[in-house]
Amino acid sequence: MTRPWTAEYEVSPLQARRLIAGQFPALTPVEVEPFGAGWDNTAYLVNRAYVFRFPRRPAGAACLAAEVRVLPGFASTLPWPITVPTLIGQPEEDFPWPFAGYRMLPGRPACQAVLDDAQRFRAARPLAHFLAALHSIGADRAERLGAGGDDIGRLDIGKRTALAGEHLRRLGEFGLIADVTPWLDVVDEVLAEYPDLSLGSEDNPWPRATRVLVHGDLYARHVLVDRAGLPCGVIDWGDVHLGHPAVDLAIAHTFLPGRARDEFCAAYGPISSQTWRLARLRAVYHTAMLVLYGCDIDDQHLVREGLTSLHHIVAV
Repeated sequence: MTRPWTAEYEVSPLQARRLIAGQFPALTPVEVEPFGAGWDNTAYLVNRAYVFRFPRRPAGAACLAAEVRVLPGFASTLPWPITVPTLIGQPEEDFPWPFAGYRMLPGRPACQAVLDDAQRFRAARPLAHFLAALHSIGADRAERLGAGGDDIGRLDIGKRTALAGEHLRRLGEFGLIADVTPWLDVVDEVLAEYPDLSLGSEDNPWPRATRVLVHGDLYARHVLVDRAGLPCGVIDWGDVHLGHPAVDLAIAHTFLPGRARDEFCAAYGPISSQTWRLARLRAVYHTAMLVLYGCDIDDQHLVREGLTSLHHIVAV
């Protein structure tokens, strides 16, 4: 399996300190602590107050540019704080891309909190309200904010169903899932609805009327929770784009136990059956991939949360 999360370039703590001190002298003396790494960025906590993110590949630089361009225009309209970059660093001779910093938000990633079903149930309505506010930003406003389209086909039916099957089979081979049939049934349900595999592909995007501003990569690692386990912020907006709401609504199938979904839907507002099925497909594909990612980088929090999410997707 290819590993798209492998860095092409990784900034060291010493290099991060030099770049930040040179471009933001008000932060000197710069204290740098490793703060994590994702597919696209390496993050450092600076002076215990700011998080600086440095791209790990050209695609990561494009994602960071989207955050810088789009987030300031709507952050204040959302019910929770989000990570809006305010300190924008420029490329230098030994680092080829812009980098950015923002004030650290309170809370911790939900995947680290070991939430029980009761806590997840209480999160359903706040999570729905947050997404309803975000998705109220339609195509015209999203484009004025500078949001681009879905250029990697997150709901390309043919591509994503094939990858879902591949990821699930690998999870079975690793012994993480005893029987992949329930998740393959979800995939087959969507394939039956779109036998020509054209609707939703990169060449045939979803109708403009169905597209809204979406986070694009919303799962438990990117949702912050407070000490009580309630959501209190959303981070890592590099995938923000003008796309189909099902991309974000997948979190209702993964993060929430089955009995919480009626609460979520009541708070979010009407969701078509087609959108709900597409969100479930996205949940299967994306979560299976995240479990493989967590295994590869030895992130046991992510593996545990991913397996919990897979159970939620098919639980009756």
